[in-house]
Amino acid sequence: MEKSSVETLFGWLDETTTIIQQHLNEPYLDSLTVAMEYLFYEGAPEDMDDILNRKLHSALANIDFHSFEVEDIRKAVQLVILKGMKDATQEQHVMTPESVGLIVGYLAGKLTKDKEELRIFDPASGTANLLTTVLGQLKQNVKAYASEVDPTLIQLSVINANLQKKEIEFFHQDSLRPFLIDPVDLIVADLPIGYYPDDIVANEYQLKADTGHSYAHHLFIEQSLRYTKEAGYLILVIPEFLFDSDQSDKLHAYLQEHAHIIGVIRLPESAFKSEKNAKSILLLQRKSAATSAPKQPLLVQMPSFKNANATADILGQMNRWFENYQA
Repeated sequence: MEKSSVETLFGWLDETTTIIQQHLNEPYLDSLTVAMEYLFYEGAPEDMDDILNRKLHSALANIDFHSFEVEDIRKAVQLVILKGMKDATQEQHVMTPESVGLIVGYLAGKLTKDKEELRIFDPASGTANLLTTVLGQLKQNVKAYASEVDPTLIQLSVINANLQKKEIEFFHQDSLRPFLIDPVDLIVADLPIGYYPDDIVANEYQLKADTGHSYAHHLFIEQSLRYTKEAGYLILVIPEFLFDSDQSDKLHAYLQEHAHIIGVIRLPESAFKSEKNAKSILLLQRKSAATSAPKQPLLVQMPSFKNANATADILGQMNRWFENYQA
């Protein structure tokens, strides 16, 4: 059976990465960055040794990269990064599931449909898979920004965006420190979960812990609201336990003061590795003098994404909710 475009590009990236990995004795994800850069620039950097360069030049002759659609490139890169992450030991090397990214993109389109131009920021961009998935679904002119502290992930995200021809301005920094960026219309993020180790930086936040380390996911919510325009929106992939933790009262009070809760969408457990990894999507609007909370927030339990009919029914209900919300 003939391979699909996604399978063909995935196979090439995987094989070429393995060649690099064996030659340089580097981790798979670091070797993948080299393979993706070789593909994008159609050649080697000056410091690559001749033997590896000849091997990669030979591999490059076996693929016509310009024949691939952007969406096929995104999916192939996503698959090969996922393969690399399965062998990675770093906890932060986890990608937002494809199905979740598509739902976030759908919500972004609904919340911003009246805007001709849009500024969007992902302060926890990882490999940029979530952000590029969302950008692929937005119709308007978009200026995109992303931040990531992990050096391997930021390299992957930059070359991932380049291969997809997505214009994104990246910040390689701790995302809980200040940014040189004006507030944006929309924040999308899959929040990092756990404790934030820098108590001095955390001390600048209202949502800091009274004792001990603060929750990174709480600080990311506060930081995200700081960089959202008044009346702008946030679409945050959150841990299921967000409002049940020992610091949730402080978080709830903070959100009541600064934001409207537009909705919560519970994602199916089947989309994640286990029940304890289950997540939801939190929709927020930063308060302004001209905004008000919806009469009825959007509260949804998504069925298994494998159940196409049930998913279609839920999307129909969500479409009707948005018609009333934006009427």
